[in-house]
Amino acid sequence: MNESNREPGAFRSGFVTVVGRPNVGKSTLVNRLVGQKVSIVSDRPQTTRSAIRGVRTTDGSQIVFVDTPGLHRPRTLLGERTNQRARGALDEVDAICVVVEANASYGPGDRFAADLAHAVDTPSILVVNKLDVAGTDAVLEHLASAAAVLGEFDAYVPCSALTGEGVDALVGELEARLPEGPQYFPDGVVTDQPETFLAAELVREKLLRVAREELPHSIAVTVEIDEDLDDGRPDPQADDLLRLLVTIRVERESQKGIVIGKGGATLKEALTHARRELEALLGTRVFMQTKVKVERDWQRRPQSLDRLGFTER
Repeated sequence: MNESNREPGAFRSGFVTVVGRPNVGKSTLVNRLVGQKVSIVSDRPQTTRSAIRGVRTTDGSQIVFVDTPGLHRPRTLLGERTNQRARGALDEVDAICVVVEANASYGPGDRFAADLAHAVDTPSILVVNKLDVAGTDAVLEHLASAAAVLGEFDAYVPCSALTGEGVDALVGELEARLPEGPQYFPDGVVTDQPETFLAAELVREKLLRVAREELPHSIAVTVEIDEDLDDGRPDPQADDLLRLLVTIRVERESQKGIVIGKGGATLKEALTHARRELEALLGTRVFMQTKVKVERDWQRRPQSLDRLGFTER
């Protein structure tokens, strides 16, 4: 529905931050809410490093979701800065979703996330995720003990980000708390992230999936557009080709070998999956040229983090 056709005052819009400890399903939930993949997903903790915005637009509302890094006890400077980003995403939003797992007991990370949400004067909703893997008794126990353990919330919503069960109820709770406002992003826009960021995140996601031996924070990926890259093939549709230079950074020489794989197999598999997914997202053909660099202890060095975009808030 075009914004000009809406009745004055009938449209609601706002920003919603999604927080929680690592691996509770925040990125999967944001992707489900948006209806399209905007944040990478992995079963490894601290995969999300930046506050990523996904946009859900309907005839009556537009919700801009901010997917945040999992709050954790940091062991590196990178961990400290990703925690800062998660905390910073709580400022100046219209609602906060604190996500917990239905199949795990409340822990210190859940209490920490809840305390951060309660520390600001913003409506907060407790989202009990992963109904698909938890029994009814576990869900009821979480809901019954939530206020005593985590404090009072404005609403409590059980759901499954994986199957979509309960997600409509969550959207309803959020829309009820949004102010009347403008449409911030045009119809069809699902994220404000540039194509280079999406490409870098997809490459990192696929590498984490293929190179199972490595920890997430051992890999950093940056991408830049380079129209001078030569794919080595004469192509009459070359003007339609998005040419990307992908740089993968690891901390040790041994990690470089694991990322590349025997005969380049690991890197080739990861890039193939990333390229296909990126082409589907962008609706254009993509060519990737890659290089793997060793940058020792990059996640502990302020200069390296600044250069990679993980600046101190």
